[in-house]
Amino acid sequence: MKQTLIVLVENKPGVLNRISSLFRRRNYNIESLVVGHSETPGISRMTIVANEPDQSKRGNIYFNLLKLVNVIAVKDVSKLPCISREFIMVKINTGPDQFNEVNAVAKQFGARIVDMGAETVIIEVTDKESVINNLVSALQPFEITEIVRTGKIAMRRGKTHKVSSDKINAKPGEITWKPDQISSYQN
Repeated sequence: MKQTLIVLVENKPGVLNRISSLFRRRNYNIESLVVGHSETPGISRMTIVANEPDQSKRGNIYFNLLKLVNVIAVKDVSKLPCISREFIMVKINTGPDQFNEVNAVAKQFGARIVDMGAETVIIEVTDKESVINNLVSALQPFEITEIVRTGKIAMRRGKTHKVSSDKINAKPGEITWKPDQISSYQN
């Protein structure tokens, strides 16, 4: 089963290394990892997807992330109502004679052509993983030369629960924040 985690971290050097090292040390595989700025200056938001079938190991991933320095909050949204998306750009070697066919496939999946040269076409789309997989399959008859794809990003539906911490923008040595003492993993 895939586990989707939303992790809020301090935007500081070494945080991504700590998280990836945690997964490496525990022998968990990261299926996708997307990191970007959040709505709060100094905080980055990560969406991590791990493919771990064992329930207790999923709980271990959750608790181990909470213990890491620079991690502010962790939420497992695997079974919660979320909107999730991926982004892809696909470059195809094609001439003007196939443009109409490529355009028809792109429109069928809600994609758009963002670059059209004499020999190549670049298509982009943002959608669910299944739609993106189907688009790639539909483009296989053409000569795909490059694919750039993000991992999954997710956002819970409903009210936003703000996370506050005196750890944000603190200088080393001034950090007094500790994660909530959570004693059970509910997922």
